[in-house]
Parts: sequence; structure tokens; C-alpha cells
Amino acid sequence: MRGIIGLLAAAGGGYVLVVRGALTLDLGIGRRLRPLGPIERTIAAPPETVFDVIAAPYLGRTPRAMHDTLRVWERSSDMALAAHLTTTGRLTTTTVETVRFERPHRISFRLLRGPVPHVVETYELGPKPGGTEFVYSGELGTDGWRLGQWWGDRVAAPWERAVGASVDSIQAEAERRARATAAAARRP
Repeated sequence: MRGIIGLLAAAGGGYVLVVRGALTLDLGIGRRLRPLGPIERTIAAPPETVFDVIAAPYLGRTPRAMHDTLRVWERSSDMALAAHLTTTGRLTTTTVETVRFERPHRISFRLLRGPVPHVVETYELGPKPGGTEFVYSGELGTDGWRLGQWWGDRVAAPWERAVGASVDSIQAEAERRARATAAAARRP
């Protein structure tokens, strides 16, 4: 009985570590890939403004309001190494990602540590009458054949919700900046 209880406790502890992103199981066997997104938006702001809204907390100073969700560990002129903290239920998941910036049309994310062994994502920004065409897409990969696929399906839904919430914030701030710029241009 003690052995079973110990095994269950170890499994539960392992589960919590994986969910929190503290333990990444990268076995290299039975890899299953699934798409993330797409999330598409028309943002009423120029692509340069949208790009600046996304890049600012990574390449510049991270605002205090984001300290609970973003910690930039290293930054350069076109790349950052950052930890993203996302609350999922009662646990906080920490992912560590590289973020590459190709001004003004592309931001690429590559997972280094998290609840799955493989995630690549992009934000594509293109000019469109009245603003920017924004497209998020990505790929999430898990190991372990069907069990890994099951786990990937559990991770993908909250992952996409977190990205959607981030895109909502990006859109709101970019459109606010575009309105402020237009209002300033109209003043004598």
C-alpha cells in the first residue's frame, strides 16, 4: 500500500512540475505536432505601431504592470530571452522562450522550457487599409505518441486563450496609440 501511495504522490508531484513548466519531458520519441491558432485580427493602427507595442516590453524596459506575467532575462536589439508567467487554474505556468523581432512585420517565439517540449509561434503583421492585418499561428509538439497527443490537447486550449488575451491587450494599446497620434496631428 505504501508503494502505491508513494507512486501516486510522485506522479502527482511530477504532474504539478510539468504543468508549472518546471519539468519539460523532451523524450524525443513519438513526437506529435498540432497547430496553434490561427488568430486573425484587423488592428486599426499601422504595422509599425503594433510592432512597437509588442516589442517594447521585451526590447525596452518592462512596465511594472507586466512584472507578474513577463520577466525578460536577456535582451539585445532584435532578440530577447523571456519567462512568461500564466495562471492556469490554481497553478502558475512558467514558460521560457526566445523572442526574435524582424521589424516591422514578424515576431517569432520558440519555447525553451515549459509544459511541452516544442512550441514555435509567429505574429505576422501586414499593412491593410485602415491598419494592420495581424495573424498569430504556431505549432505545439509533445512526445509519447497518443498520451503525448492527449497532453498537447490539454495544453493547447489554455495556451491559445492566453495568446488571445495578449492579442486583445496588444490591439487595445496599438489602437489607443494610433488615436492619440491622429488627435495630435489634428491639433494646430
